[in-house]
Parts: sequence; C-alpha cells; structure tokens
Amino acid sequence: MTASPSPAADERRALLLRLLDAAVTAAHPRGCLVPELPPPPAGRLVILGAGKAGASMAAVAERHYREAHGLGPDRLVGQAVARHGYGEPAGVIEVVEAGHPVPDQAGIDATRRSLDLAAAAGPDDLVLVLLSGGGSANWIAPAGALTLAEKQGITKAMLRSGAAIDEINCVRKHLSRIKGGRLALAARNAGHLLTLAISDVPRDDPAVIASGPTVPDPTTLADARAICAKRGIPLPPAAEALLNDPANESPKPGDPLFSRTAFRIIARPVDALNAAAAAAAAAGYEPVLLGADLEGEAREVAAEHAAIARQMAAEGRKVALISGGELTVTIRGEGQGGPNQEYALALAVALDGAAGIAGLSADTDGTDGGRGEATDPAGALVDETTLARAAAAGLDPRVSLAENDSTPFFERIGDLVRPGPTRTNVNDCRIILVG
Repeated sequence: MTASPSPAADERRALLLRLLDAAVTAAHPRGCLVPELPPPPAGRLVILGAGKAGASMAAVAERHYREAHGLGPDRLVGQAVARHGYGEPAGVIEVVEAGHPVPDQAGIDATRRSLDLAAAAGPDDLVLVLLSGGGSANWIAPAGALTLAEKQGITKAMLRSGAAIDEINCVRKHLSRIKGGRLALAARNAGHLLTLAISDVPRDDPAVIASGPTVPDPTTLADARAICAKRGIPLPPAAEALLNDPANESPKPGDPLFSRTAFRIIARPVDALNAAAAAAAAAGYEPVLLGADLEGEAREVAAEHAAIARQMAAEGRKVALISGGELTVTIRGEGQGGPNQEYALALAVALDGAAGIAGLSADTDGTDGGRGEATDPAGALVDETTLARAAAAGLDPRVSLAENDSTPFFERIGDLVRPGPTRTNVNDCRIILVG
C-alpha cells in the first residue's frame, strides 16, 4: 500500500502552494506595471512586448492608455509576442504566440513585424518595450545567412550543455538582428525608447534579460566563440561566419545610440521571494532567504539545501528556507524533467525521509523544462513520505535522477505542481519548510 502524507505534512504542502502563489502574484503585471507607465507622447505610442509576460504586460498597458488617456488606434499601435499558451487579448495590440525555449517560424514572423514597427517610429513617438524572460526565444531574427533550423539546433545544443543563461544569451546576441541592443538600433529615429522589464535573471542584469535588445551589450564576439568552444557547441558555417565577422559586433556601452533610451525593472526575483517570506512569517515560520540569484547544478544545490534543512531541524527551529535564481541540468539521461523537478527529486533523496521537512521547487512562469509546452508542470513537492510512496509505486529515485527523469517520477506519486501559465516570470521559487 502506498504511504500517504500525514495531516501535518498535508498542511505543510498546502502552505507551500500558498507561498508559491504569493510569490507569483507579487510579480504579475497586474500589480506592478501601471505605476511605472509613462505619460503618452505627443505622437504615437508604439508598444512592443516579448516574453512569457509579454502579452499580459501589453494587455495591462493597452487598457491603461485607452481608459486613462483615451488613446485610440490612431495613436496606439504595437505587437506582443509570448510563449505558446501565454497569450491573452490586448485590445488594439496584436498578440502572437511563438516557440520557447526553441524558437519557431511564428517568432521569426513576429520579430520582423516588431522591428518594422520600431523602425517606423518618428521623433514625436515613444517606443515602449515591455520585456520579460522568454523574450530571447520569442524575439528571433537570425543574422546573416543563418537559418531557423540552424538557430534551433544551436539553441538545443546550448540547453543540453548545461550552459548558464548568461552564456546562452551571449551567443544568441551575436547571432541575431534584434538582441544585444539591436532593437534600439532599429528604433533610432524614435523620440524616446523606454524599456520596462520583469527580471528573470540572476543579479537582474539588463543586458541578460531577454538578451538585452534595448541596452548596450558588454559581451563580445570573442566571448561568444569562447563559450561555444567551452561547451562543445557545434556551429554551422553561417554561425561561424557571424562570430568571426568584426562588422557583426553588437552596440557597446558609450554608443550615442542609447542617449535617448531608458531601462527600468518593475519586478525582480527578490520581490517574489520577499512576498513568499512575508506569507511564511504570517504562518508562523521564520523566513531564511538563501539567495535570489542562485546558480549551479540543480542536484548539487538540492544536496546543499537538504543539509541546511537537516541542521535547522536538529536545532529545533521552525523555518522557511527560501531561494530563487536559475539552476541548470547537464543532461546525461534520456528522461523528461526540468531543473525544478530535478532539484525536488535530489532534495527528496538527500533528505531521505527526514521527519518534519517538506519542500517545493517551481518555476514562477508555470512551466519547468519538459517538452516546451504550456501544459508542462512547473515543479514538484516533496515531504517525509515521498520516498516511501515512490517505493510502493515501484520507483527508484536514484535511477530516475540518473536518467534526468523527474517528471514521470513525481507524476506517478501525484506530487507535480501544475499552476498552468502564470503569464509572468521571475525565475525559480524554492521553499523548504522545517518544523
């Protein structure tokens, strides 16, 4: 017979889901975008959105300018590109759904339209860019002779290599006509360009969020070549030509191109974690923030966090260990999963049924790796009964971990977290309740 969580464990699991919801709510455009929106310009307002929050940000902005300022289609134009399954109506702003994390033709077509809209902006116009994580895949414009299929192959190889997001984005920026400051280049005739961003990257670097389409790029062609060599990324001739062409270098800090641009972050990973911490404190737990910018292999970070949780339990403390950032998985097996599910599986193995400890790891965007579909799980829950219930179901967690096969493991025992598309993205939210 499969073991069942105790009433106390059930209560902790329900609280974990409430804390995740508090984190997501704190980073949703409904609550953080309107106070940051600028007054409309004398001419047209051109709204360009991209990423997992691209459509939701555009919907909030369009409604604000239409209702508060009376702007109609003669002065309000634009387009928002979001991941498949993340779109929503945005009034006069066209919404397109495109591929993520692997780009597709819909993304190419939409990006061409976004670049055209930016290039058509004049001196009385304001280009308002609404940016969020996922924009790197949604805004796809291969440079030179690079094809979509070749760009897809490079993206897949980078994802499988375990490369960090800043490494992936460095390569992307040097193979693109929109990333790495090139959208600002397209909009150079506009009176002003303002970017409002929801950050999904460690340390909230504007040059990394969605591959920095509107800000100077501090990385170089040489950096991109070194990353590809380090990670063993096979490059087609068109990509090699781009990375070896000095004329293909991205706009750099100090370029007068950026004198009429501004960039503001309206929601950060730490904002979401602070909201979860406040909710945990209200529930009687001492919040302990382990960091909002954690990186590294998911299974290794999980082992470290399990050791901290065990120490807290031994000290008799009632705490909520909270962390964010973006973990990676170096894929060695043939299974299905994602960084948050792999973290949760490794956490369960490391805790080994320790009493009074329960954890959750989920991506705030609502999906975690997997097949790249909006129906993918966001992460998973674990508690002191996880391994016993898995054993009763005939599952070996160590075999699943070796095969990077966390999704079927947690699906079999009913512990996947499935909020669906949240239409925001401030990276991972990991919470361990002790006591």
